[in-house]
Amino acid sequence: MALPLMLCASVLSGYGLSARAQSPELPPPPAVKPDPDAPSALPEEPIINLLDREPEPLFSDTLVPYAPARSATTGISEGLDQGALYLMAKLTPDSPPLNDGLIWRIYSETTNADGRLQLVATSHGGDAEFRLDPGTYLVHTAYGFAQATNRIMIGKEVQSKMLTLNAGGIKFGAALKDGEDLDDPTVVFDIYGREFDERGERDLIASNVKPGSIVRLAADTYHVVSRYGNVNAVVRADIQVLPGKLTEATIFHKAADITLKLVNERGGEAIANTTWSVLSPGGDIVVEATGAFPDFVLAEGEYEAVARNNGRTYMHTFEVAPGDDREVEVVTSMAELADQQETVSSN
Repeated sequence: MALPLMLCASVLSGYGLSARAQSPELPPPPAVKPDPDAPSALPEEPIINLLDREPEPLFSDTLVPYAPARSATTGISEGLDQGALYLMAKLTPDSPPLNDGLIWRIYSETTNADGRLQLVATSHGGDAEFRLDPGTYLVHTAYGFAQATNRIMIGKEVQSKMLTLNAGGIKFGAALKDGEDLDDPTVVFDIYGREFDERGERDLIASNVKPGSIVRLAADTYHVVSRYGNVNAVVRADIQVLPGKLTEATIFHKAADITLKLVNERGGEAIANTTWSVLSPGGDIVVEATGAFPDFVLAEGEYEAVARNNGRTYMHTFEVAPGDDREVEVVTSMAELADQQETVSSN
């Protein structure tokens, strides 16, 4: 299986902050946005990434929930006793700030009566500004499937924070062995983590991704499963996502779309109410169906079609070649069956 990967840098533009009127009764808005071109240096009060340190005992058994998306900032009241928090995010330390596609969620550090963290505010788009009561909060940032959770303390001052997501993306494509694009609605991709859990299963990250789709992911190596149809045309590959890069992955399928027909003679009309089984060379059932024209996408190889109709059973061996979509006829005539068997034997 060939799996070409092409990398190209993501092109992102900065997001400007519009001017806001100031009120003497409110704390001033952030005066300075983080400079994306400034040299990398630790801020005086760095934002703490929970993924890079041991969680505090209060959170050792608590997961930050993935709250439903909301269209605008909510739950923020203004007043003299609140602090202002301005947030921006980048894919990498050297990339420009993201101006779209981000979801910010602010959670209170304390849990509610149901034992869940309380969602305080949300914001969609690029940069975000929040007015919050003094206290400790969890900041959940999502950019597609790339996510980060950070803990921050809010006082009565103005704070500006820049978050580096260390993320990239994959653009999926599918093709047949001759390089022809496979633009079929039954082609989908599932994305898994590479590690196995205690049950021997991988963590499913995204499913039923269509060709041409771009999936945003944290920089890592992922196990990708591409399915063509619903039977056995499956291709697997490990694909690496680099920070700030778009990986274009084309997966080549060796399969074809096969339609079965039970006929009294070659080229005849299909016989209805037929029950079908498709067997592997070892006699294992690959797929079953009922009808006059069952249609399957099958992986390259040799198969045996078994047709049952009106108490009789008919069998026919056939080959599947990559990209060779065709009809396979199973005839009821003994003479035709003998001719077919002789043809298969001579090949």
